[in-house]
Amino acid sequence: MIQSSSSLHNLVQSVRLGSLSQLGAFLCYSSQAASSLQQVDKPLPYCADGEGEFANVDWDNLGFGIMPTDYMFTMRCSKDGCFEQGQLTRYGNIELSPSAGVLNYGQGLYEGTKAYRKEDGRLLLFRPDQNAIRMKMGADRLCMPCPSIDQFVDAVKGVALANKRWVPPPGKGTLYIRPLLMGSGPVLGLAPAPEYTFLTYASPVGNYFKVLKAIARAKSRGFSDVLYLDSVNKRYLEEVSSCNIFIVKGNVICTPAANGTILQGVTRRSVIEIAHDHGYQVEERAISVDELMDADEVFCTGTAVGVAPVGSIKYQDRSAKNLCMYRVEYKIRVESVAQELYSTLEGIKRGLIEDKKGWIIEI
Repeated sequence: MIQSSSSLHNLVQSVRLGSLSQLGAFLCYSSQAASSLQQVDKPLPYCADGEGEFANVDWDNLGFGIMPTDYMFTMRCSKDGCFEQGQLTRYGNIELSPSAGVLNYGQGLYEGTKAYRKEDGRLLLFRPDQNAIRMKMGADRLCMPCPSIDQFVDAVKGVALANKRWVPPPGKGTLYIRPLLMGSGPVLGLAPAPEYTFLTYASPVGNYFKVLKAIARAKSRGFSDVLYLDSVNKRYLEEVSSCNIFIVKGNVICTPAANGTILQGVTRRSVIEIAHDHGYQVEERAISVDELMDADEVFCTGTAVGVAPVGSIKYQDRSAKNLCMYRVEYKIRVESVAQELYSTLEGIKRGLIEDKKGWIIEI
């Protein structure tokens, strides 16, 4: 059901997402080291659980929430705009001035990537350089200095390795890694902060379920998420609250163009490339609600959700003279396009399919 959201000035689309994991698709992982990071003196001892390879976690009931791990990585920017050598420290709270730029003027941004464990225990990272590039784009818009691609990737590597025992077993989840860049220096007037902090932490995660006011309302009505429409015409798809959206019609896959309001998702871009490899025609353009309701298949992509098929969509057309309610059910099949793309993407991430694109970093 589409509903109006005064705070976001656009329309909300309720969707019910299916689960590719129910079709037998699984996540996994792999391993190496971050050379430029200053390591802590003593690693934490493994849990006394027999082999001691994993933290003491109920991996079969892993949700998407914060589970404090052992270490985090911190790096600060000096006055000349260059970031100092960072270091791994124990995971814990950080201290900020009440007048920090991030608290007063929202001068901050974040990225998200994952570490996967392979069957042999090694860890794999998927295209972290693309997250580094996207962070640089956001930092430029917020007048913030940014770590280099190498600094960013080394930090991700270091956090993954330092928290290796928190990377779930193959098929049980992933280690979600969250790099943050924030104006940590004190500032009173509206201006860039005098100091910046780059911080990276991690948490083992399972399925992703985000909760905001609009999403909570949708969930209370039996839906998993919401899909936002453009605020001008209120007829064109933007994105789901936590991910990008794709529609399938025949051999054509369409997704809204990433032209400023659409997140340039790393998973989105990867799925587009894989779809081309599989012979699909991919179009990045404006997509109307009518096309959505007439699609053969709909799926979402994102670092947190992977590739998730949409089971049904309910749409309330408020632009019509008389309010019209529509509901479309989409079949979730093993032979679906979403499953085909998901299997290839996850196969590459898990090291089960040869990576011919240079996407995987083994640490």
